[in-house]
Amino acid sequence: MATRAQFENSNEIGVFAKLTNSYCLVAYGGSENFYSVFESELGDVIPVIHTTIAGTRLVGRLTAGNRHGLLVPSSTTDQELQHLRNSLPDNIAIQRVEERLSALGNVIACNDYVAIVHPDLDKETEEIIADVLKVEVFRHNIADNVLVGSYCALSNQGGIVHPRTSTQEQDELSSLLQVPLVAGTINRGSDVIGAGLLVNDWCAFAGMDTTSTELSVIEGVFRLRDAQPTAINRNLRDALIDTN
Repeated sequence: MATRAQFENSNEIGVFAKLTNSYCLVAYGGSENFYSVFESELGDVIPVIHTTIAGTRLVGRLTAGNRHGLLVPSSTTDQELQHLRNSLPDNIAIQRVEERLSALGNVIACNDYVAIVHPDLDKETEEIIADVLKVEVFRHNIADNVLVGSYCALSNQGGIVHPRTSTQEQDELSSLLQVPLVAGTINRGSDVIGAGLLVNDWCAFAGMDTTSTELSVIEGVFRLRDAQPTAINRNLRDALIDTN
């Protein structure tokens, strides 16, 4: 199920929120309507946590995470870190990352198994990503853009990438990530997919300008039409990956 939402007249909801299969982070300051969209879809299943990162509301662009962990930039305050530790489920690892490219959400795109990252990311950061998020890490760009987190959205079911991504590059990325990919847009033709779309394995949130055609592409590639929050698929996938 894909839902439209808006944060204070902005359709770039991926800038102000971060969604995974285990938790959802939302910036302070949006209208109650914005929060209620998340609460109604997610409230019974995963925690929806109100927070700031480094004193800003750019929660989605400054953090990277999946169901295993959450990475935050070194500018995150101790108070914010403590609030996140108290609010997140106990099995989620949180790690502050000393990285020059500190907008982690722009330079890391990941699901629960694989991450693609900015080609110039520190080696140490790459190791932290692999360790905390429990993923395989690949350095890559998308349609000649190094900000991989801005120009794609991934779940364990599929992914959407920048509309100018060539078929050959889509095939290459798809074989790295082991999920089907489509090239597409969000918010009536915007190519900054990560800023306009939040997605996990059973629901998606897109900016209010997103057209019905764009929504149907999202629901198709992420297999959201009959999706339910369930641990069964995850356990099956884990078993398959462990045995292979």
